[in-house]
Amino acid sequence: MFLLRTMLFVPGNNMRMLHKAGTLDADAIIIDLEDAVPMEDKETARVFVRDGIEIACKGGSMVFVRVNGLTTGLTGQDLEESVCEGLNGIVLPKAESKRDILEVEAILERIEKQKALRVGSIVILPILETAKGVLNAAEVAFASKRVAGLSFGAVDFTRDLGVKLSKEGVELSYPRAYIALVARAAGISAVDTVFIDIIDREGLIRDSKAAKQLGFCGKLLVHPNQIQPVNEVFSPTQQEVEYCKRVVAAFKEAQARGAGAISIDGKMIDYANYRQAEDILAIWDTIIKRKKTPEES
Repeated sequence: MFLLRTMLFVPGNNMRMLHKAGTLDADAIIIDLEDAVPMEDKETARVFVRDGIEIACKGGSMVFVRVNGLTTGLTGQDLEESVCEGLNGIVLPKAESKRDILEVEAILERIEKQKALRVGSIVILPILETAKGVLNAAEVAFASKRVAGLSFGAVDFTRDLGVKLSKEGVELSYPRAYIALVARAAGISAVDTVFIDIIDREGLIRDSKAAKQLGFCGKLLVHPNQIQPVNEVFSPTQQEVEYCKRVVAAFKEAQARGAGAISIDGKMIDYANYRQAEDILAIWDTIIKRKKTPEES
């Protein structure tokens, strides 16, 4: 199970920030070669990316690289420089179709073979950030087994839609709900858009809770201070964990007796509740393993 509660963007041309990334508690670090890096620094970022991957890995985070989009003509070189041992995945911006995914997949397969890496080891996380991309979410999600999740890019989406990004997020209601629904249908993760106001902690928490209620498993982040509150929102509480343990134990006992439903604390528990409890416990188990040091694992 991928744990993607928090995915922090780190500029690929900033070695100081890359070193700091290795000390942070984000589930994933995204080394950015796209928006955070000006055109004149693209080559520098590519030079830094290998060391950045090694540094970020030491902190226990998964490591992704956001390459430049396919329309820029820079994607191939980004992938050539980025794909190496320790890299978990590629973040593909402005993904809009199955063709986009298959094009990146073909490049990845060639590089994996070239570098003696296991074919298929590098996953793809597309960002849907245009109207076309959102409408084609299902096509993108089912394009390849490499697609490990869908993420949403609200800033570019609202620009494409011709509206302003609001704190209330009314303009994001449909794309968020649809992307989360498609990801669930495909059996992959849904990662919500960034919250751009880095000093509004309460707003970040509200936005994260709304995303969680829609079915997202985590958020893209733009600042280290966002990691802790978002991790908390997308983690089960101890109370939830204890309740889920009771549900699973009681339901298994009932199944052994031939019963199909039970009652706990005055609430009916059926198979759907049991499966949901198991899912929450699986997330909790993954979180506990993520917190362990290499010596404890």
